[in-house]
Amino acid sequence: MEWYCKSFDALTAPELYAILSARSEVFVVEQRCVYLDPDGKDAQAHHLFALDDGAEGRPQVAAYLRLLPPGVSYEEASIGRVLTGIAYRGQGIGQELLNQGLLQAGKLWPDAALRIGAQAYLQKLYESAGFAKVGEPYDEDGIPHIEMVRRVHH
Repeated sequence: MEWYCKSFDALTAPELYAILSARSEVFVVEQRCVYLDPDGKDAQAHHLFALDDGAEGRPQVAAYLRLLPPGVSYEEASIGRVLTGIAYRGQGIGQELLNQGLLQAGKLWPDAALRIGAQAYLQKLYESAGFAKVGEPYDEDGIPHIEMVRRVHH
């Protein structure tokens, strides 16, 4: 399994297809949320993902998140569309994904805080990575969420 962090224009067609497939599998099918995942922000994002060879020689996304620069979703930079593929859960890859995401965000925007809209059940995981809850829980597509911010530490 290899990690990649690429701008939208640097993604190959097979990589983009694998990413969109993984996002649809988790966010639309598994979580039963009917919404349009390609939201117009992907072209401004950096895409962090781990690729596995997968069945039939087609690469599969084992883990993925999207890094957005300040001013796209929030005033701060943000991490979103965080997922671990169904077949890859319970192996610690989610923690590795978050660590890699924070590392990449720090390289891309060293002076920017990060804001996320996290699923509420993951609050402790994000707190362990330096995020703090801001505001009250809210419902997004029937799933409790909480906004969290990670300040810049120099």
